[in-house]
Amino acid sequence: MSIKRHDWTKEEIIALYNKPMMDLLYEAASVHRVKHDPNVVQVSTLLSIKTGGCPEDCGYCPQAARYHTGVEGNDLMSVQQVKAQALRAKSSGSSRVCMGAAWRNVKDGPEFDQVLEMVRTINKLDMEVCCTLGMITENQAKRLAEAGLYAYNHNLDTSEEYYKEVISTRGFEDRLQTIENVRKTNVTVCSGGIIGMGESVEDRAGMLVALASLSPQPESVPINALVAVEGTPMENEKPVEIWDMIRMVATTRIVMPDTQVRLSAGRTQMSREGQAMCFFAGANSIFAGDKLLTTPNPDVNEDMKMFDMLGLIPQKPFTKVSQPKTVEAEDSEFAPLGEKPKWTRPGHKIERNLEASGKKS
Repeated sequence: MSIKRHDWTKEEIIALYNKPMMDLLYEAASVHRVKHDPNVVQVSTLLSIKTGGCPEDCGYCPQAARYHTGVEGNDLMSVQQVKAQALRAKSSGSSRVCMGAAWRNVKDGPEFDQVLEMVRTINKLDMEVCCTLGMITENQAKRLAEAGLYAYNHNLDTSEEYYKEVISTRGFEDRLQTIENVRKTNVTVCSGGIIGMGESVEDRAGMLVALASLSPQPESVPINALVAVEGTPMENEKPVEIWDMIRMVATTRIVMPDTQVRLSAGRTQMSREGQAMCFFAGANSIFAGDKLLTTPNPDVNEDMKMFDMLGLIPQKPFTKVSQPKTVEAEDSEFAPLGEKPKWTRPGHKIERNLEASGKKS
């Protein structure tokens, strides 16, 4: 029941997802208890180190420059600003800081050097460091690993088939190539997706097939519920039902038993009871803090009250994988190569993305 498999079929996963709820919960909770402590949940803080101005056309994202969402862009934060935020997060119970920059892909130069210094700084605080910076090359992944990066986040977002209805400025294969580049280092992989974008259950299953087929499977899989932001192409999508979130978490837990399943965006729309059901179904990681990049998130004090009520304990850092060593910049083995990789630009048109690009707020 808790054996890791890489050969899941879409039909098998759909059958799991559609099981009677009580049977699905029982199976997921049973797998969870074999592989994890059900009363321990990792708390992470997501920090937007460079907000807005992204050239991509992701239909869900308020940071895309082409949409009129009122998101104020900012330049890359300083290392000292990031350190202060990391210390604040640590004092609130977070064991991981995930830094996000609204870039299409990483470019060698002063800004990436600054991010590497942020990684070194946070790792020295004895916190896990995760980055989500867009597509990266193998050499860039090695430089991040050398700095002390613990995890790299690069979500698949949805199934390969539905991906074409969400994003036209990059291809699904770019996602997989970036994950492959990260796997050439000792950095762990964080990759999941979003439900509630208009996709079918078949698409949700397709995304899980793609993730489960990776070898090794991602150490962390975020399950996000779409937060429909005014001005984005998906502004009129209906909120995800809590039962869909519970089913998705439970199915993910069964399909990837060793993975930390991360209850991510959309928690402000979930009751404590709904979140408790997700924890029972196998979620064992959350993002804390008042924002997830640009969208609202429950207050950390409210989360701690919920933890107390449920008897949950925040996970300590480096529980799953040991702390990476930090190599200082002057001792680095990997130099910037000034690479200009040819990440794909599929070129197809998505009507609702084009319409949203033309609207004025």
